[in-house]
Amino acid sequence: MKKVFVILGFAVALGGAALLFNREGQAIAQGASETNTVSVEEGRVLYVENCASCHGVNLEGQPNWRSKGDDGRLPAPPHNERGHTWHHGDGLLFSYTKLGGKAALAELGMDFDSGMPGFGETLSEAEIWGIIDYMKSTWSERMLKTQAERTENEKMSGN
Repeated sequence: MKKVFVILGFAVALGGAALLFNREGQAIAQGASETNTVSVEEGRVLYVENCASCHGVNLEGQPNWRSKGDDGRLPAPPHNERGHTWHHGDGLLFSYTKLGGKAALAELGMDFDSGMPGFGETLSEAEIWGIIDYMKSTWSERMLKTQAERTENEKMSGN
């Protein structure tokens, strides 16, 4: 029974991610990451400046990232193979980074404060895509394939 709820929860989250994907604008629907003007190297620099203090310079995340802290928030997850970033499509990754965890999850109908701040006021959309592209540049072929499938599912669900 527990597996059914986990699968159902994932399906709802995936469907919500597709809606978020569409609400973020035409650039995302057209695959802005593919036409991004910010290079992977620039994305790496932006990642170090804006993300590494929580997610680690080597994308390693914080210790015990799967266990809530005293404040009820989960520590910052890794963006490498040990984490789950690559389990999410581009639309959700972009929205989470731009809006912040609480706002992005609220768009999905979830009430949870992950502690992730939004960077939409400090980074351009191209810079956010640059950071995402940098993270992807470190992933294995298997991770990239899985993540591309999730992105494609977002696009198909949103049409």
